[in-house]
Amino acid sequence: MSKPTIGELEREITNRLRSFYNKELGHHPGRIICQFFDTELAISIENSVTRTEQVLNRAGCDLLAEQVRINLNKIISPQIKILIEEVIKKSVIDLISNTSLATGRTGILVVLEELPEVRNRECIPKAN
Repeated sequence: MSKPTIGELEREITNRLRSFYNKELGHHPGRIICQFFDTELAISIENSVTRTEQVLNRAGCDLLAEQVRINLNKIISPQIKILIEEVIKKSVIDLISNTSLATGRTGILVVLEELPEVRNRECIPKAN
């Protein structure tokens, strides 16, 4: 089997994240952007805030909504790390995630042990 392109890996991660949100959180996120930069992967997820968090936030329970999100991130971050490792077949050293309840967006920065094996390595910004 030939090596995937970097775009194929980015699309696969995007599709798997969308499925994960649907299955695990019962939530349909908006646009997901996934971009490799050397040994880092940046992910942006629009409309990532669950209905429960939105209801709490609108009701003025901002601190509770934030606590729900903090706990969700603690629970789902290890699962997202495994999902990415399965797709790229490389180890993830670190995964940093933050969600803004104000904008409904989640940003994830993934630090990889090494670049995934791809056919078009030259298409990865800043790859050595």
